[in-house]
Formats: sequence, structure tokens, C-alpha cells
Amino acid sequence: MNRSITCRMLVFGATIAVPVIAQPFASRQGDEVLSEAAMTQQIVGQTHTFFDGGQSFFSISGSYSYTYPDGGLAYGTYELRDGGIVCTSFRQGFERCDMYVRNANRLILITEAGDRFPVRP
Repeated sequence: MNRSITCRMLVFGATIAVPVIAQPFASRQGDEVLSEAAMTQQIVGQTHTFFDGGQSFFSISGSYSYTYPDGGLAYGTYELRDGGIVCTSFRQGFERCDMYVRNANRLILITEAGDRFPVRP
């Protein structure tokens, strides 16, 4: 195989293997992106309950589950990334990335669409 074609194939393969965050997250004044240490402390092994009654659980093994307010469940795995980002790959075949920030002493999940979900204390 010619070297030029091999290089293009490697670049293409690398491009599809790494998910790209589509847009920057919409932050607000006072939002503090969690450090790597804070991400580990606030995410790993924790359950986050939201005001709609939904619950996210981030196991220490890297598995993830979300319990919907009506009792439905979604399962997957998660990965912590730089800049307060948590990406979840669901068993149903899709992935989403969210950002966690702290604002006024409250932990808040921000979706890529800009929706904000405060975590209940």
C-alpha cells in the first residue's frame, strides 16, 4: 500500500474513533468548571438526584445508570474528561457529553444543548 494512502487511512480512523464535542457548553457568570480532583470526588461512586426526580449513578468501575422519574432505566459506561466533561456511552448505542460546574455552592449538569440541571443537595 502506498504511504500516502496509509496516512490518510490512519487519519480517517483516528477521526471516527474519537468522539468530538459538537459545541462549547453554555456557561453562566459564576460557573466554575470542576478540576480533575473535584470531578473524581463529585462523580465517581456518587448518585446525583435531580429536581425532576431522575438519578444518575456513576459507579467506581466506570459503569453508569440513569433512573428516570417514572422508574425506567438506562445503562452505559462513563468517562471523565478535561474541563469538567463527563461522556456517557449508552447500551442503546448513543453517546452524550455533559459538563459539570459548581455555581453558588451548587453542582450543576449542563448539556451540550445548554440545558442546566442542578443536583439536589
